[in-house]
Amino acid sequence: MALWNCSMAISVAHEVHSSTRLSRGLITAVRVITGMLWIQNVSWKSPQPPNYGGLRMWTEDAVDHPVLPPFAWLVQHVVLPGFPLFGALALAVEILLGAFLVVGLATRFWAVVGIGQTLVITLSALDVPGEWFWSYALMFVAHFAVLATAAGRFGGVDAVLRPRWAGNRFLLLAS
Repeated sequence: MALWNCSMAISVAHEVHSSTRLSRGLITAVRVITGMLWIQNVSWKSPQPPNYGGLRMWTEDAVDHPVLPPFAWLVQHVVLPGFPLFGALALAVEILLGAFLVVGLATRFWAVVGIGQTLVITLSALDVPGEWFWSYALMFVAHFAVLATAAGRFGGVDAVLRPRWAGNRFLLLAS
């Protein structure tokens, strides 16, 4: 019930703060550009097991330059031994994440997935020499903005399908 009330509060705030054409256009741009960021970043992860382009190297950085020791342990003992599976999952999640954000479908759900994926990337690469902290902060901010404003309701598929989902609480929360 609390989650539903929080969602309703965000929806009301969203309607108040996103009522101008300019603000709707800007949040649409944030959503689409964030989706394009994921799609572009898939390009260097070739779908060729076992290493998926440079993905294995960046994953190993979680162990070589640990941000959070329990996460480094998990990567070393679970993720790296099963890397072909985890590499395929990372590739699939990032392709889907980008595609769904670009078209604006189930936008809030995919924003949460983006926050989770950004957290994993941050925990893997933040302490690598030469990494720029602000790139990760900006990824978090973009996903939180998409989540808080239900950005798919502007120029996205969510705007078209949401009225049909009136009886489905999960789909309403996801859009």
